[in-house]
Amino acid sequence: MKKLLCIFLSILMIFATLTFVGCKKDAPALKIGLGVYTTVSATSADGEVDGQGKATVTVATVLVDADGKVVSCQLDVADNTVKYTSEGKPMVYYGLKTKYEQGADYNMKAYGGAAKEWFEQADAFEGVVAGKTLNEIKSLVAAENKGTDEVINAGCTIMVNEFVNAVEKAITNAVDSAATAESALKLGVYTEQTCKDAEEEKDGQSKLETTVFAAALDADGKIVAALSDCVQVTFTFDIKGASTFDSTKPVISKRDARDSYGMKAYGGAAKEWHEQADTFNTACIGKTPKEVASLMANDNYGNADVKASGCTILVNGFVKAAEKIG
Repeated sequence: MKKLLCIFLSILMIFATLTFVGCKKDAPALKIGLGVYTTVSATSADGEVDGQGKATVTVATVLVDADGKVVSCQLDVADNTVKYTSEGKPMVYYGLKTKYEQGADYNMKAYGGAAKEWFEQADAFEGVVAGKTLNEIKSLVAAENKGTDEVINAGCTIMVNEFVNAVEKAITNAVDSAATAESALKLGVYTEQTCKDAEEEKDGQSKLETTVFAAALDADGKIVAALSDCVQVTFTFDIKGASTFDSTKPVISKRDARDSYGMKAYGGAAKEWHEQADTFNTACIGKTPKEVASLMANDNYGNADVKASGCTILVNGFVKAAEKIG
């Protein structure tokens, strides 16, 4: 009798377990958003001091729930200054790192007397943003663009207004995705510089192109959602190093430009830049960030499948940004 009772109870436990597993709901899908906010400035060379152009590209990516609350957030800043001489010759820089990538080498503790380095303060702000709506996040900016007491007490004492501007764009631009609260949100930022000397009848150039790649990863490190964007800032100057760059003109990312970017109208393309980028993002689904490189051919364009899907732009920036989160 005891043996039969044990068998019965065992069957009952198995049934109950299967019922629980069968009724377990999947984690709700979240929206993923990417926001890029850029400020620029430029000065002329004067014979003693080189001219310079500065581009500060603040990037935010977020996962947002159905109530409009941020579930997770990642931030970074590509803050690059290029120089050019009074002879109209640009200086070339290599290995341009973001503030987050610089880590302790950013030296906010050593030279600024801060309690935390920049990356630690960015992490602190990301923690404060989690669980808040856009309106609540916008209210985190206080006097002199510093954070409120909540932000400062969390360990973020730097100015946060540009963080908020980027987060606002990310939330506003958020789209449906397969990401969930269990997904790991990652952000990669890659900047490349190209230069040209000034000539008598042609300005010199120092162009900064910053490409960003945001992805949500599953437990196996594979991409379940991805977004990308790119910002180009071309600083111009004459043969005497005088700046000819209009720093009053707003800098808009390629994704934010949407159809006004003009790839169809002026380049004869079948798709606009943002549509081509989305095609590439879709091709990344199911791959690890490092495997994204397999989507690129030797000429820095997409492979045959990527081209056939409608992405005919250069993809090396996407790949290099994706590799940073791998």
